[in-house]
Amino acid sequence: MRHVAKFAAAMGVVALVAAGCGRPDNATSPSGGGSASGGGASVKACMVLDTGGVDDKSFNQSSWAGMQAAKKDNPNLDISYVASNSSNDYTPNLTQETNAGCDTVLAVGGLMAANVEKIAKANPKVHYAEIDNPSTGDNVYGIQYNTAQGGFLGGYLAAAMTKTGVVGTWGGLNIGPVTIYMDGFWEGVQYFNKQNNKSVKVLGWDENKPKGGTFAGSFTDQNKGKQITLAMAQQGADIVFPVAGSSGLGAGAAAASSGGKLNLIWVDTDGCVSAAQYCKYFISSVTKGLTASVQDYLKQVSAGTFPSGNYVGTLQNDGTGLAPFHDWDSKVPADVKSALTQITSDIESGKIKITSPSQPK
Repeated sequence: MRHVAKFAAAMGVVALVAAGCGRPDNATSPSGGGSASGGGASVKACMVLDTGGVDDKSFNQSSWAGMQAAKKDNPNLDISYVASNSSNDYTPNLTQETNAGCDTVLAVGGLMAANVEKIAKANPKVHYAEIDNPSTGDNVYGIQYNTAQGGFLGGYLAAAMTKTGVVGTWGGLNIGPVTIYMDGFWEGVQYFNKQNNKSVKVLGWDENKPKGGTFAGSFTDQNKGKQITLAMAQQGADIVFPVAGSSGLGAGAAAASSGGKLNLIWVDTDGCVSAAQYCKYFISSVTKGLTASVQDYLKQVSAGTFPSGNYVGTLQNDGTGLAPFHDWDSKVPADVKSALTQITSDIESGKIKITSPSQPK
């Protein structure tokens, strides 16, 4: 796979986070919250995490890893994070970081969209960036990813590898940054069926019925994640794609208890790096380039430039894709690998048109 190497390198940073993460000791003084400057000046970057913690094996962890990588590149970058235990913490946490004199405040997750928009309007001299939401103001940088593209590859792979003819996907919450993955997965299965005259069934999601679908109602409930995954297995699914942050770790537990009957495709990160205990069950992972895009944003900030507008990660710019097959490399047939390479090219060229309504505009 053409995009694998860059993702493997980026996710190597996540392994460092898993080994030791927490709020760092901020010894350097803040630069004042207005504009950044290079040449050795201190730049203060603060992150507000979504629920699930900094070690959620998913979007929080990957985003924080991007900050750590940026600091490694620029020791004068002063970084910190604050965790959110619930949505009630979004505004207080954003307010806290704004008042702390941060040059930029990065919000992890589109669920904070309204909170970020409001506080950014009230503090026009402070710069903000938000993951999984478009820009909502001149001082807000939107960082988005068309993960329907990566999800399409994951769906095709699952359909090609199933032995039962049934696969499944479920989400944490029924929101765009989650359903975009599920849309892509569903479309990838339909494409496999059409190309190979098959009828692989998808449990848990149908792009044409967006009010339905299976969701845990949480990004942190691993017991619920295990329960949903086992229920799908009982309905015949032998490959499941959880899009649910650390709730998805429950799917790993379900696979481990299945006696080899159930395998997974992980989400956001390379699961064999971020959730290595379940690596042997991960055929691959549909990745989101969180670490690299956060690192790139802070590289620009450290150089004295605050990006404006929006960044959209795609297959073409390595903002999404498939991770290495790891333990499954010898099990994935050569013709399936070739098909995935061709599909990648066809998505990039526009020959294959993805229809997910959750794609960034």
